[in-house]
Amino acid sequence: MTKSRRNRYKRNRGGSTYAALGILVAVLLAVGGYFLFAPRMKSPKIPLPPPPPSAFYSPLPDKPTAIYEGLSSAHAPSLHTDETLHPGKPAAPPEQPGTGRLAIIVDDMGTSMQEARALAGIRVPLTFSIIPGLRNYRAVASYAAGEGAIETMIHIPMQPKEWPQRRLEANGLLVSMADSEIRERIEGLVNDLPQASGANNHMGSEFTEHDDKMQPVLEVLKRKGLFFVDSATSSKSVGLRLSRGMQLKSAQRNVFLDNEQNVEYITGQINQAVRLAKKKGEAIAICHPHAATIKALASVLPGMERRGITLVTASQLVN
Repeated sequence: MTKSRRNRYKRNRGGSTYAALGILVAVLLAVGGYFLFAPRMKSPKIPLPPPPPSAFYSPLPDKPTAIYEGLSSAHAPSLHTDETLHPGKPAAPPEQPGTGRLAIIVDDMGTSMQEARALAGIRVPLTFSIIPGLRNYRAVASYAAGEGAIETMIHIPMQPKEWPQRRLEANGLLVSMADSEIRERIEGLVNDLPQASGANNHMGSEFTEHDDKMQPVLEVLKRKGLFFVDSATSSKSVGLRLSRGMQLKSAQRNVFLDNEQNVEYITGQINQAVRLAKKKGEAIAICHPHAATIKALASVLPGMERRGITLVTASQLVN
């Protein structure tokens, strides 16, 4: 009986040994597996704080509002992904050295005193060409006379090629009129605006092509001591040729500034007038009292002296 108990003890001791060995092996395998596979596990990324602002870093704007503010989307230039946008005014194109004189005539004046004040507020020489009969034409003429830098002209309505589909003012000139009626109307316009020192044509692409119709107009202007600026609404206008033949002080428009109503286009036309004035020594530009035009003039004209341009009134460029 003692022998049987001893054998049973040996068997139990052997089983415990095997169990302990098994546990030890399992532990070793677990530890080895951890060190074997742990390097392959990706540790979570900790986001880095943004770099502090510096003088060498400046984020680009979402859109170039500083450059194209106030322009409609139809006129704003398309932007490509490889373009770098720089807030602020676009750099002016390089200009040739030299000097010149530039006269800017603002046509169609006489409707709004607000427009007249805004233009006079630019504080540069300008010429207002006023259409007699407009709502505030007398008030605008009187206001301009009190502003030392503003000259006044008569903007004479004349028949365009599109008439009668295109409206003409009631005091306008038609090619069907007799010479006596044309003279009478011009004398009436001159008497209505005694502040005026000259005149130019409003529309007139048809009327200004006729020697016999322009002759009485220019004769009255010469007798009254006024000069004439041909707006050149037709390439066949005879206004300048007839004026020179009559020894009437005269000139002709070189550039229209605002055939398109956006600031960028108008600024480009002003720059064209500047280049022409430097090339020829002088130039005449015509525009209208639109909001975009006033904005462009106010932005560009005060810096003309630095560009070698002297702004003058129309009477200083007629001969």
